[in-house]
Amino acid sequence: MATFIILANFTDQGIRNVKDSPARSQTFRAMAEGLGITVQNFYYTVGHYDMVVVLEGSDEAVTSALLKVGSLGNVRTETLRSFSVEEMKQMISKMP
Repeated sequence: MATFIILANFTDQGIRNVKDSPARSQTFRAMAEGLGITVQNFYYTVGHYDMVVVLEGSDEAVTSALLKVGSLGNVRTETLRSFSVEEMKQMISKMP
């Protein structure tokens, strides 16, 4: 399973309805799990981003989930594909 770090910001619509955000996060978690995605962590943050979410799942499932979330209009996301130290060791070992 691939690991993804999602950086999210509220849109104007999302911040107007911020009180609904915890419920939306639970809805997202249920939808993601239905697609075979594991939500490892979900954090609200202060600073440049409003939320950070760590997911494990296939490229296709995570992309589908994030497209659905984006289409709802409450957040905009930036997605980072991440690698563990062990995964990086394996990639480095294959360098010519």
